[in-house]
Amino acid sequence: MQKKSRGSLYIVSAPSGAGKTTLCRRLIEKMPDLRFSVSYTTRRPRRGEVNDVDYTFVSTDEFRDLIEHNGFLEWAEVHGELYGTSRKRTEMLAEEGYDVILDIDVQGAAQLRKEHENGIYIFILPPSFDVLKERLLKRMTDSGTEIEKRLKRAIDEIRTYPAYDYVIINDILEEALGEFEAIIVCHRARATVIDPLWMEEMFFTREEQ
Repeated sequence: MQKKSRGSLYIVSAPSGAGKTTLCRRLIEKMPDLRFSVSYTTRRPRRGEVNDVDYTFVSTDEFRDLIEHNGFLEWAEVHGELYGTSRKRTEMLAEEGYDVILDIDVQGAAQLRKEHENGIYIFILPPSFDVLKERLLKRMTDSGTEIEKRLKRAIDEIRTYPAYDYVIINDILEEALGEFEAIIVCHRARATVIDPLWMEEMFFTREEQ
């Protein structure tokens, strides 16, 4: 019997270029019982992205249909494209006992707080605005106009950091990864996530024998 009855939700937000996706992927490779909820999006795949691994790429009509059928825990329009978190995928993983990372922008995180107050909300920051701009330029996946839009939006996103439980500054990747891991390890040890049935089976029924 597992000591957890249900997995926890880790909601991770960051401005574009802060390194959020890299951190999430690295941590999932490193930690057992941690999974990534693949989001839906209407944007086109970038070079090297794989459908149903990086995102599930769908048409606008398909996305709107999922909205109408309550298929998303949250959804938002970001940089002119739609992004959404699958309700079915996320709930299935959590029910199986996995902790789930949700890679979600600040709009989606605000929506989720209304339904999942017990989620753990984490904001990833770059070490400075100049470093953020440099990272976006090096990525070479967006036009100059698109990068300027992302930088302008980043300021508004960064202003929301006080609404999160934790802030990780992603300057040195391994150090940021260590902080991310520590947050999850500490949360897994909280008394509130222990399954009472596990406690009963492991300890209290033995007391009666």
